[in-house]
Amino acid sequence: MIEVTRLNGKKVWVNPHQIESIEVNPDVTLIMLSGKAIIVKEQPDELIKKIVEYRRQIGAFKNEE
Repeated sequence: MIEVTRLNGKKVWVNPHQIESIEVNPDVTLIMLSGKAIIVKEQPDELIKKIVEYRRQIGAFKNEE
């Protein structure tokens, strides 16, 4: 799970494998596979770093390198 911050400052944790896309319009919005949208304060580059770090922690890159 990765930690993200909603616009109201509340911290939530999401499963990055459930993120379908990241949109910027102008707020950063995570579109989940369920169809739910989560608006967050983090910028896309920061989210991508968190996702990559999470995948390293769980060993997801073993077959991808």
